[in-house]
This record gives sequence, structure tokens and C-alpha cells, in this order.
Amino acid sequence: MQTLTVQHQKFLKKLNNQMFIILLLMVACFFTWSENVAITRGIKVVGRMGVMLSSILIYRKIIRYGSVNSLVYKNIFSPLLYIGYLTLGFISFSWSTNPGFSALQWFMTFQSFVFAYFFVKSLKILDIYFEGHQIRLYHLLGNTVFVLQLVFVIGMWVNPDVFFRLTDGGEEARLGGTMMNPNELGMLAGVGCACLIFDLYRFKNKVWTIVKILVIFYALFMTGSRSSLIGVLLIIFFHINQTKQKTLKFAIIAVVCAVAPFAVYSVILKGGDQERLEEVMSLTGRLPFWKALITEGLPREPLLGFGFMRIDYKEFFQSAHTYPGKMTHNTFMQVLMNLGFIGLTIVMFQVFFTVKSILSEQKELKLMLIGILIPIVINSFTEFGIFGESNYGIMFYQIIIFSVAFRNNDHLTRLQRITLRKKRPDLLISHSK
Repeated sequence: MQTLTVQHQKFLKKLNNQMFIILLLMVACFFTWSENVAITRGIKVVGRMGVMLSSILIYRKIIRYGSVNSLVYKNIFSPLLYIGYLTLGFISFSWSTNPGFSALQWFMTFQSFVFAYFFVKSLKILDIYFEGHQIRLYHLLGNTVFVLQLVFVIGMWVNPDVFFRLTDGGEEARLGGTMMNPNELGMLAGVGCACLIFDLYRFKNKVWTIVKILVIFYALFMTGSRSSLIGVLLIIFFHINQTKQKTLKFAIIAVVCAVAPFAVYSVILKGGDQERLEEVMSLTGRLPFWKALITEGLPREPLLGFGFMRIDYKEFFQSAHTYPGKMTHNTFMQVLMNLGFIGLTIVMFQVFFTVKSILSEQKELKLMLIGILIPIVINSFTEFGIFGESNYGIMFYQIIIFSVAFRNNDHLTRLQRITLRKKRPDLLISHSK
């Protein structure tokens, strides 16, 4: 039995590295690493296809090693309504104002959907058949975010022309460059902080984890993303209320009190500049744009919209008093414009059942999923969000959906019991009880 345990440890260590690599590559494939359109499309479509297939192979590897697919569905309305949203999006190709663009966006969203399905399913199978394993979603995702943010932190010093994006007429430099929208990069930082905080609970040596969080927080500050900063502060205060470790609680409060005033003044209040502050109050022009979308754009196609990820008959929507926009900068407004009131109804019920399912989970999973949900939902009100154009926020939301969609079926089939008897006889006794 000791030899078998060592074999499990070797297998799980290798598997942990492989799952980290494919998650890292999947998130990295959402970035625009090259200005060459062909290379970018190759990475985003072909690259993600390869990673998606890798997630299937990882799942099959776990099954072959010593487990069976004994998972059944729970909280079925959350994944079912999301499939309904994707189905309506697929049907909308027939009335889309640009079927090719709609199809490309839908395909990339479906890719991440399949990836999330097999990635989460692999973790759930490990929980059942490798009790005590150390592979955790928050650790994998937190380290993925740390590596990507570290690339940008190093890049901003090595090659600032590439890694910074000039905004407000060149007055402000924001981390992200042409590779990633600064607000999206800030949202990623929020997800990373939410995940790595759980390593503070788990590991005795917290120094390395704190270093990772500080690097991510520094990257977040340099993105200048107001919404993401608010999201991270909410996550931190959320964990302060949850933890019973007084030392950890006081340490977190001390760090927040030291950093928050400076961060809020510089990022949210923009250094007290009156003109910039007025711009912030209008959400940098988003409020008049949303008003124009509702009053001018929506009445043209109110029920079924303009097609998946389309907001007008033309490439850009523009009112007489707003800037031209290809997307709405609000994920729920995006659904309303591209799939109409029918699509928005499906989406609102889907979100409701997802949140309801999260709140019914056991404590650790519930806290982790809420932590991930906070930054991506905040981002959804000002950027691409969980139902917008293809971005890693959609994939994180899909991971959340499947994290609450599976449970173990204790009643194995005859074939499954035979399979376990051959591969894992040590498990047969526990499953027969």
C-alpha cells in the first residue's frame, strides 16, 4: 500500500504541473501577443483549440489511471440555461448583421466552455478518487495569474513602449499595452488575489504567497483600473470577515489601511484632477452611450437583437452625442443588444441560479467561487464581462458554473465496479458501504 501511495504522489505531482500548464496557456491565449493579425488569430483560435483538447486528454488520463466517471449533475438550471444562451447565440447566426464575426465569437466562447467542463470535471474526479490530494483550483489559477502579471511587471521596466498604453491624450500610461485592455488585466489581477488568499489559509510558510499577492497588486495599481481596485478591496474585506485567525486578520487590515488611501486617491479619484473626476462620474462616457443604446439602438431589434455579439446593423454603433462603439462596455447591455429581451431573460435567470447554487455549497468552495465572482461581475458592468466578446472572464464564469454542477453518484454501475476492482481495489471497500 505504501508503494501504491508513492505512485499516486508521483502521478498527482505530474498531473498538477500539467493542469497548471494548460490553464496558463488557455488564459495566455486570450492575450494579443503579436500585432500580426494572422499570428493573433492563430493563437486565439488554433492555440485554444489545442489547449481545449489537452483538457480532454487530462481528464481521460485520470480516468485511465484509476477512477471512473461517477459524476452526475446537480443545480442543473445553471448549466442548462447557459447552454440555452449558447443555443440562442448559435441560432442568431441566421439573423446576425455580421454572421462571420458572430460565428467566430461564438466558437471561441464554446471552446472555453468545453475546456471549463473537462478541467472542472478532472478536479471533481480527483476529489472523489484521490482523497487528500493537494491539487486545488485556487492554487492553479492564482499561480497562473501571478506568472502572467509578472510578465507584465517585468515588461513594463524592460520595454515600457510595448507594455504601457497611453490614454487621455497621452497623459496617463496604463499597464496592458496593445496586448490586453488595462481593465481586463486589472480584473485578472483581482481573480489572482482572490485565489491566492486561500493559500494564506493553507500554507504555513506565507511569505512567498504574500510576495505573489504584492506583485499582482502592484500590477493592478499600474493598470489604473478603478473597477478592479474596488473589486480587490471588496474581496479583501470579504475575507477579513470570514477568517477567525486574528493575526492574519490584523495583518490584512494593516496592509489595506496602508495601501488603500493612496490607491483610491491615485486610481479612483485620479489624483484629485477636477476634469478627470468629472469623467469618472460619467464612467468615462459610458452612461450617455448606454442611454443612446437603449433609446436609439434597442427599439430597432428589441426581441432577438442584432445577432451574437452585434450591437447594430453597422460595425459600430454611434449616436449624435456619443463615441462610436463596437461593444457596449456592459455585459448585460451587450446581451440585450445582441440577443434582445429574450436573450437577456435567459441570462438573468442563469445568473440567479448560479449565485443560488454557489450559496448552497460547502464553505471553502463557496468562499472561493464568491471571491472569483466578485471581480468578474464588477468588470461585467464596465467592460466585456461574462457574456460579452470572448475574454478570460467568460472562461472563469464557465468554471464557476461547472464547479457547482457536479456531484458524485455513490451507486456505481456493474462495469464501473469491475473497472475499479482492476485499477483501484483499495477504493472498492469504501464504495461498497
